Amino acid sequence: MRTRAGIVLMEEDKVALIERRRAGLEYYVFPGGGVEQGETPEQAAVREAMEELGIDIAIRRKVAVIYFGFSTQIYYLVEQVGGEFGTGTGEEFIEAGPNNLEKGTYLPVWMPIDELSGHDKVYPIDVANLILRAQTDGWPSEPLVKKEK
Repeated sequence: MRTRAGIVLMEEDKVALIERRRAGLEYYVFPGGGVEQGETPEQAAVREAMEELGIDIAIRRKVAVIYFGFSTQIYYLVEQVGGEFGTGTGEEFIEAGPNNLEKGTYLPVWMPIDELSGHDKVYPIDVANLILRAQTDGWPSEPLVKKEK
């Protein structure tokens, strides 16, 4: 079983995503990655934010737990407290690039929240929908728990 820690970082009316281009596909994912041995999911989220986005974060709350096959994905609502967005230097950026079709590209982007509903390639879609609902209803008191096929 693999555990992935992801973040939901919002600024003004935008959400941070990683634009991926790989094997002829273009899609968006929430920043994050695998929890390493000896690390909590929260520690992994902080590390991945620095690696992928170049920022320091403070975790505000857990907002979703998605079970997908043999993977558990935990998402945290976070706030940027330092660093510069878009300056990540994790292995994703070192190994990835337009000439490496296997790894593809990783590009940190800001997507307007109101555009989330128009994108069918934002993963996981349940987290995108949660953000959209939170804009009108506020964040639920308990994290979303979802089992994907």
